[in-house]
Amino acid sequence: MLVLVAPGQGAQTPGFLNPWLDLPGVEDRLREWSAAIDLDLVHYGTNADADEIRDTAVAQPLLVASALVSARQLFPTAEDFARLVGATAGHSVGELAAAALAGVLPEQAALELVRKRGLAMADAAAVTETGMSALLGGDADVVLPHLEKLGLTPANVNGAGQIVAAGTAEQLAALAEDKPEGTRRVVALKVAGAFHTEHMAPAVEVLESAVRELSPADPHTRYVSNKDGAVVASGTEVVRRLVGQVANPVRWDLCMDTFKELGVTAIIELAPGGTLVGIAKRALPGVRTLALKTPADLDAARELIAEYATAAATTAE
Repeated sequence: MLVLVAPGQGAQTPGFLNPWLDLPGVEDRLREWSAAIDLDLVHYGTNADADEIRDTAVAQPLLVASALVSARQLFPTAEDFARLVGATAGHSVGELAAAALAGVLPEQAALELVRKRGLAMADAAAVTETGMSALLGGDADVVLPHLEKLGLTPANVNGAGQIVAAGTAEQLAALAEDKPEGTRRVVALKVAGAFHTEHMAPAVEVLESAVRELSPADPHTRYVSNKDGAVVASGTEVVRRLVGQVANPVRWDLCMDTFKELGVTAIIELAPGGTLVGIAKRALPGVRTLALKTPADLDAARELIAEYATAAATTAE
């Protein structure tokens, strides 16, 4: 079974969209979305520096747009996606891309919602100086109580020995000085606030109002939620979870558990890929992985998808 995943905030790097603009139709689509959300995705994906694209209000739409344009290079229609992909999920803001790909929201509606999400989370982050740091290595039974002692939230429980802590600048500084036993490194992330914590409660209120105008459809492909790793079959419930997830921890470890239970044999991570397949290599040994970093990776991805198309046709016979 093939699983398609979309990366979260922090995956963006300066100029990462440059090679994608050489593909037919990509720049036109990005400019259309840019006009709809009043944000120049082409500029930020090509010419902006690291500080500019670190801005939450910029990074989030940029990542969803890049995931969608790279996915459409592999699956031109929703029918192709539903036929060939066994399940989809996104890490944090990547859930918006996954929801669009699964047919819950039209692409432009997903971009409009993520634009509102990014602005609301940026506003919430500006209230107090907060951030996030990844802890590499260590046992969860040791790490989690240590974070609680310091007043930090385990905002991302990613599996494979990686937990991301979130909280105030002072709390994160204390963590850097006092790592949990067994943790190899504490790495500050390129994000502007303590996402997926109580600090984001004001953003939840904004999004609750924003989604009232949406008419979500039920997903045509299994949608795996960050909340608890559950497969969610109701479009209304997907959207409800997208809103609440802003202020609640990402349980990517539980998403991977679900992939395993569903029988995953291959994972493709959409652009700008790398982070999630890195975790999968450690947590899901034996599962084939492929990250879309540039269009040069598309041929390998198509070959992998073709294997699944052949297998599906054989099974149907």
